[in-house]
Amino acid sequence: MGTSLQPAYMMAPGQNLNAYIQTVNGVAVLTAEEEKALAEDLYYRDNLDAARKMVMAHLRFVVHIAKSYSGYGLSQSDLIQEGNVGLMKAVKRFNPEKGVRLVSFAVHWIKAEIHEFILRNWRIVKIATTKAQRKLFFNLRGQKKRLAWLTNSEAEAVAQDLNVDVKHVREMEGRLASFDATFDAGADEDDDTAYQAPANYLEDRRYDPSTLLEDEDWTENSVSGLTTALESLDDRSRDILQQRWLSDDKSTLHDLAAQYGVSAERIRQLEKNAMKKVKTYLEA
Repeated sequence: MGTSLQPAYMMAPGQNLNAYIQTVNGVAVLTAEEEKALAEDLYYRDNLDAARKMVMAHLRFVVHIAKSYSGYGLSQSDLIQEGNVGLMKAVKRFNPEKGVRLVSFAVHWIKAEIHEFILRNWRIVKIATTKAQRKLFFNLRGQKKRLAWLTNSEAEAVAQDLNVDVKHVREMEGRLASFDATFDAGADEDDDTAYQAPANYLEDRRYDPSTLLEDEDWTENSVSGLTTALESLDDRSRDILQQRWLSDDKSTLHDLAAQYGVSAERIRQLEKNAMKKVKTYLEA
């Protein structure tokens, strides 16, 4: 048995996908009794050869699952390899005493690894980061078979099926319809297409002289106006605002109440009135 399994064990699907699929399909399917005996050997005696045999017997199942994700434009070989990782994780965690077949237990691990791979590689920009977004991504892409946008009734139906808000369905639909673009033109692009690269028409106005001068003038006027507004206040009100908002070591209402011998509520009222006067002065 070890000799017949060696080719599939040694080769990766990326080297020769057809040969790989043919080889794994030639591995005999385990009976329930054989699977249980191997699982017990691994679970109780840490027999790694038993683990290898269980993995080998289920590689064809990974190929079957990976084919259902062929519409994402990713390499079938890569999808299979990621699914194989999930299968090996499932075998490692499989408990023969649970009374279920390995195939039923492993399907969740296999799909989880394939999902992670798709989300990492389908777009440069992450399309789904939370668990809810990932569920919506795969379900919506599975239901959206045509190129047209969903109608309102279709979007509502999807939202109801997935128990999410309609706006989240629309947001994910927009992400699915978007595409990645490089910022700079590619090295192989000619003059007729290179101009379309964002680097040629997106401006960085952070260092534009007119913008810098405008910001500087606005800051200067704001500081001058605030200074004049504070000078229009009485000494106590001005001191309260300075200690509460303009000092690096800001004072609390209780600190100022102790300083002026009044209640904290009185300090709050004085602060509120002073802020109102400053605002009115600046808006004049």
